[in-house]
Amino acid sequence: MGRPIVIAIVLRKLCSAIILLWVVFGLVACGGFLPKSSSNRHNQPLQSSVVSALKMMGSSPGDAMVVRIFKQEQTLEVWKKTSSGQFKLFKSYDICAFSGDLGPKIKEGDRQSPEGFYTITPGLMNPKSNYYLAFNTGFPNKFDRVMGRTGSQLMVHGDCSSRGCYAMTDDGIAEIYALARESFKGGNSSFQLQIFPFKMTANNLAKQSSNPNLAFWKDIKEGYDLFELNKQPPAWDVCERQYVFNASGGGALNPMGACPAVTRSAALVSKQQADETAFANALAAEDRKAAEEAALKARSEAVNGAVSGTVGNLFGGLGSLFGGEEVTPVMSGQKAPVPRPRLAR
Repeated sequence: MGRPIVIAIVLRKLCSAIILLWVVFGLVACGGFLPKSSSNRHNQPLQSSVVSALKMMGSSPGDAMVVRIFKQEQTLEVWKKTSSGQFKLFKSYDICAFSGDLGPKIKEGDRQSPEGFYTITPGLMNPKSNYYLAFNTGFPNKFDRVMGRTGSQLMVHGDCSSRGCYAMTDDGIAEIYALARESFKGGNSSFQLQIFPFKMTANNLAKQSSNPNLAFWKDIKEGYDLFELNKQPPAWDVCERQYVFNASGGGALNPMGACPAVTRSAALVSKQQADETAFANALAAEDRKAAEEAALKARSEAVNGAVSGTVGNLFGGLGSLFGGEEVTPVMSGQKAPVPRPRLAR
């Protein structure tokens, strides 16, 4: 075998390997690192206006934080702990893009963005991301794993481009990243990331009543409700293949095992009961609306049919007047003879 042929074969194999790597990394969501490790963008200080705004609300850069994401509203919220001990909304950021539809991520390569509760530690921060800056959502978490869900490198990042991630503007992720970094520096070992399909209201759930993810959404709604009521991130775990919040006892739960007793506050029970009633009412309203629209369509079709019949009868009557025979269109290209009045025959 000649030397040129050998070189050609080697080059062809090398090209195939490069293409394979490109495909693999393309499927692994939003991973990757900057080739230059000298970038210092992850150390950008918080703007003085941000520090002042935190101070005005009774918080500071080193205080604990919570991040909430709402797909349908395309919004990321940063909440900060205040001197009162409760968390308060600090700022909302627009999400440039997320992949897929409403609903959780199921498997690697489905280009679906995750939903659920996640714990973000310093090790999940990605200062050298190809997408400006990023932090890993921690997918798959304990719940995802017990459900057999797969995926990796699911990030919140900049660059306004998503393959299963939540993409922010570069300015937005720079500020969010700095807030997380300063919270870690303040002694907090993690922050909670809550990801929802939409604001978990009864009306929004009723609009999705036929969605196969409804049971899952009602499961994570309890965590949403607890945060709304208490302004504190709820402790979450997994048992019986579902989320459980503020469970009694200590230690990690068996995700396949029985759930422990959970004591729900009167405020939570009252809210859940009110929401269930509102859900049923909203569902009934949706059914009435659908029935009205169907009835309106049926009436419209009936009116159109009656009008068509009347017009047909009218022209049929005219045909009888002028000879009693149907006038057949002439296809020969010649003019049709003009019918004579009956009395002239």
